[in-house]
Amino acid sequence: MPRAKRVWQPHRFYHIVMRGNRRDPLFRSATDFQAFLHILEQLHHKIPFELASYCLMTNHYHLQLRSQEESLSKLMALMNKRYSNYYNIRYRLTGHVFEKRFYDKIIEDHTGMIEVSRYIHLNPVEAKMVKYPEHYPWSSFYLYKNPNSLQPRFMTIEEILDYYAGTLDERRRLYCEGIR
Repeated sequence: MPRAKRVWQPHRFYHIVMRGNRRDPLFRSATDFQAFLHILEQLHHKIPFELASYCLMTNHYHLQLRSQEESLSKLMALMNKRYSNYYNIRYRLTGHVFEKRFYDKIIEDHTGMIEVSRYIHLNPVEAKMVKYPEHYPWSSFYLYKNPNSLQPRFMTIEEILDYYAGTLDERRRLYCEGIR
């Protein structure tokens, strides 16, 4: 039986999850995490997209993503192909790096946007890798917590912060307080 065709609504954000094949590690070192973020930066120049939140875990990653010009399928295919090539060359492997098709779920409303972002940022806390989300270096939480952080071009934290009232600093504080 054929797979159902993915629905793509360009103006909407999606929660995307991608796992390593057999739940094997996708990221074995800091260099791997940095390579993935570099791939996001490069890909953003070719196909503009927006991330409201992300978290790169050891054997999977989460993205809160919107792609207004290209379908999610095309964007994710390019992203995963580039990372697979990097990973297989670096570790002298062949074959699949990722488990199967990416999981995607459309985010329906403002509450969903905040809930998904919280879920993504709390992933390393729930996995007992860190006590607080700001202690995990491979998520976008630092952009919300630290106003002086340089925001990558593909990030759009305003999509989340705009749901809060007050000055930018007040909105950041309210978001971060809501994570704990």
